[in-house]
Amino acid sequence: MSEGVKVRGFHHVAMKVADLERSIRFYTEVLGLPLYRRWGEGEKAGAMVDAGNGNYIELFAGGPKEARADGHWIHIALACEDTALAIERVRAAGGVVTMEITDITIPSDPPLPARIAFFKGPDGELIEFFQVK
Repeated sequence: MSEGVKVRGFHHVAMKVADLERSIRFYTEVLGLPLYRRWGEGEKAGAMVDAGNGNYIELFAGGPKEARADGHWIHIALACEDTALAIERVRAAGGVVTMEITDITIPSDPPLPARIAFFKGPDGELIEFFQVK
């Protein structure tokens, strides 16, 4: 029997965005994620922002011009230390909060208590702040 692939987490999630510069500003200035890499020009331009712990969000130019939340992912969840502070920063930047701060317990074994909130990114992508309690 051969060994399986050793997955150690995800390296990045990628999405096409309508306005690359707007998305870079949102992820770096509003969410505070450092710009990791940038490349290309025009429709071949892309960038990666550092979401921490060796995880990145990759942004590509050439996405749909209208906001959509029905892409290939349901949402991405960003681990954070203070959901309240993080969601207020999004709100102050004019972001659309789709679910206010909620304390939940995922009924796993063992249960996972968390504080969450959801909001939309600049292309309608659904993003969650996830704070383990």
